[in-house]
Amino acid sequence: MPVAVLTLEIRIENAHSLKDRRQVVRSLKEKLQNGFNISVAEMDEAVTWQSATIGVAAISGSRDYLAGLMKQVEDAAVRISNDLGAQVADAWWEYLEN
Repeated sequence: MPVAVLTLEIRIENAHSLKDRRQVVRSLKEKLQNGFNISVAEMDEAVTWQSATIGVAAISGSRDYLAGLMKQVEDAAVRISNDLGAQVADAWWEYLEN
Protein backbone atom coordinates (compact mmCIF):
# COMPACT_ATOMS: atom_id res chain seq x y z
CA MET A 1 0.00 0.00 0.00
CA PRO A 2 1.54 3.35 -1.00
CA VAL A 3 2.41 6.02 1.52
CA ALA A 4 3.07 9.61 0.43
CA VAL A 5 5.47 11.76 2.43
CA LEU A 6 5.62 15.53 1.93
CA THR A 7 8.44 17.61 3.41
CA LEU A 8 7.98 21.37 3.81
CA GLU A 9 10.84 23.75 4.55
CA ILE A 10 9.34 26.82 6.19
CA ARG A 11 10.98 30.26 6.53
CA ILE A 12 9.63 32.42 9.34
CA GLU A 13 11.31 35.78 8.76
CA ASN A 14 9.15 37.63 11.31
CA ALA A 15 9.99 35.28 14.20
CA HIS A 16 12.03 37.11 16.81
CA SER A 17 11.82 34.42 19.47
CA LEU A 18 11.26 30.72 19.89
CA LYS A 19 7.73 31.54 21.01
CA ASP A 20 7.01 33.27 17.67
CA ARG A 21 8.37 30.25 15.80
CA ARG A 22 6.34 27.76 17.84
CA GLN A 23 3.14 29.75 17.28
CA VAL A 24 3.56 29.61 13.49
CA VAL A 25 4.53 25.92 13.45
CA ARG A 26 1.72 24.87 15.81
CA SER A 27 -0.89 26.83 13.85
CA LEU A 28 0.28 25.42 10.49
CA LYS A 29 0.25 21.84 11.82
CA GLU A 30 -3.23 22.19 13.34
CA LYS A 31 -4.74 23.75 10.22
CA LEU A 32 -3.29 21.06 7.94
CA GLN A 33 -4.42 18.24 10.25
CA ASN A 34 -7.92 19.68 10.57
CA GLY A 35 -8.28 20.32 6.84
CA PHE A 36 -7.02 16.96 5.55
CA ASN A 37 -6.93 13.36 6.74
CA ILE A 38 -3.14 13.37 7.21
CA SER A 39 -0.43 13.08 9.84
CA VAL A 40 1.68 16.18 10.42
CA ALA A 41 4.80 16.54 12.58
CA GLU A 42 7.72 18.90 13.06
CA MET A 43 10.82 17.09 11.83
CA ASP A 44 13.69 19.14 13.19
CA GLU A 45 14.74 20.70 16.43
CA ALA A 46 14.28 24.43 16.89
CA VAL A 47 17.81 25.22 15.70
CA THR A 48 16.93 28.69 14.46
CA TRP A 49 13.91 30.87 15.08
CA GLN A 50 13.43 31.60 11.40
CA SER A 51 13.09 28.08 9.98
CA ALA A 52 11.24 24.81 10.49
CA THR A 53 10.81 21.50 8.70
CA ILE A 54 7.35 19.97 8.65
CA GLY A 55 6.60 16.39 7.59
CA VAL A 56 3.24 15.24 6.25
CA ALA A 57 2.26 11.61 5.68
CA ALA A 58 -0.81 9.96 4.15
CA ILE A 59 -1.69 6.42 3.17
CA SER A 60 -4.12 5.20 0.53
CA GLY A 61 -4.67 2.37 -1.88
CA SER A 62 -4.45 4.81 -4.79
CA ARG A 63 -1.27 6.57 -5.91
CA ASP A 64 -3.38 8.98 -7.97
CA TYR A 65 -5.37 9.97 -4.88
CA LEU A 66 -2.14 10.53 -2.91
CA ALA A 67 -0.65 12.65 -5.69
CA GLY A 68 -3.71 14.90 -5.71
CA LEU A 69 -3.81 15.05 -1.93
CA MET A 70 -0.14 16.03 -1.62
CA LYS A 71 -0.65 18.81 -4.18
CA GLN A 72 -3.65 20.11 -2.23
CA VAL A 73 -1.74 19.95 1.06
CA GLU A 74 1.23 21.78 -0.46
CA ASP A 75 -1.03 24.50 -1.87
CA ALA A 76 -2.79 24.85 1.50
CA ALA A 77 0.55 25.00 3.34
CA VAL A 78 1.71 27.84 1.09
CA ARG A 79 -1.52 29.76 1.67
CA ILE A 80 -1.58 29.16 5.44
CA SER A 81 2.12 29.99 5.83
CA ASN A 82 1.64 33.28 3.99
CA ASP A 83 -1.31 34.12 6.26
CA LEU A 84 0.93 33.45 9.29
CA GLY A 85 3.74 35.70 8.01
CA ALA A 86 5.93 32.81 6.87
CA GLN A 87 6.67 31.16 3.54
CA VAL A 88 7.27 27.69 2.17
CA ALA A 89 10.87 27.88 0.97
CA ASP A 90 10.92 24.36 -0.47
CA ALA A 91 8.62 21.36 -0.71
CA TRP A 92 9.04 17.85 -2.06
CA TRP A 93 7.20 14.58 -1.75
CA GLU A 94 7.77 10.95 -2.48
CA TYR A 95 6.07 7.57 -2.35
CA LEU A 96 7.12 4.88 0.07
CA GLU A 97 5.97 1.33 -0.71
CA ASN A 98 6.78 -2.07 0.65
